[in-house]
Amino acid sequence: MRAIWILFVAVLLGGLSLAEPSPTPVGAPAHTYSIVARDPATGQLGVAVQSHWFSVGSVVPWAEAGVGAVATQSFVEVSYGPLGLALMRAGKSAPQALKALIEVDPQADVRQVAMIDAQGRVAVHTGEHCIAEAGHHIGDQFSTQANLMLKNTVWDAMAKAYEAATGDLADRLLAALEAAEREGGDIRGRQSAAIIVVRGRSTGRPWMDRLIDLRVEDHPHPVEELKRLVRLQRAYDHMNQGDEYMAAGQIDRALQEYRRAEHLAPENVEMMFWHAVTLANVGRLEESLPLFRRVFSRDPRWATLLPRLPRSKLLPDDPTLIQKILSEARKSP
Repeated sequence: MRAIWILFVAVLLGGLSLAEPSPTPVGAPAHTYSIVARDPATGQLGVAVQSHWFSVGSVVPWAEAGVGAVATQSFVEVSYGPLGLALMRAGKSAPQALKALIEVDPQADVRQVAMIDAQGRVAVHTGEHCIAEAGHHIGDQFSTQANLMLKNTVWDAMAKAYEAATGDLADRLLAALEAAEREGGDIRGRQSAAIIVVRGRSTGRPWMDRLIDLRVEDHPHPVEELKRLVRLQRAYDHMNQGDEYMAAGQIDRALQEYRRAEHLAPENVEMMFWHAVTLANVGRLEESLPLFRRVFSRDPRWATLLPRLPRSKLLPDDPTLIQKILSEARKSP
């Protein structure tokens, strides 16, 4: 990897040099299928991946708001991720960035790399010595790529599913992964998955630019689990938006966001608890009691927590109120 970084400096300075290939492939064996894409409606950029390899999300997917997304796989040279983003950040298009790095990689024949920039320009390289079945499909502001697949139809099936899917960018990325599984997927099976979605333009605050950044490190059904995590994140996004509305004094909007969160994650008791606490805080005690009842019936530890909240100013310091909630809410829901 050090050699690639040194040559990267030469790329930025405008000089390229080719190196002699090694006799054996070098790189982490993250054989996999993936998709990189840009949503033309929002400008969001994303990458999603699944592999029969532990923690594929720590190796293959890379994305930066306002810059682009990269998937680096097969016999992985991880530095394609950060270096590809650096080149695109410096003004190179995705095709230019990928070409520059391929030309200085002595083992380009075993790499599979896809890049998309903030303008939706796509570039993919599938090395001739990637393990079959291997190939890629370039579409309108997206590409699908795969190697070590059971069938040579996987990447086209992913592309078709992505184009036919509805919903936001994350929904469509997940649809592509699901299609790969239906087509047979990785010949070895499945183990880990990941998805990243970033804003089309940077806010200047990196923690605000990553809209989704989720990994499934080791699971018998990683794509299904990844889909569950995306659903759960969306629920928490509604909770966080509700908290922002509460801070701004927009109570009805806040309560609407809390209800949306509960709808997405009805199994999550904590969301219901804080919704109930909010209702009690704004003087809507009777509306809060059914929620408290459901929470306490599922897990009585929340009833133990309740009297501790006034000290942290999360409920009024009113023993009568606390006792009423506890006594009424402990009744059968």
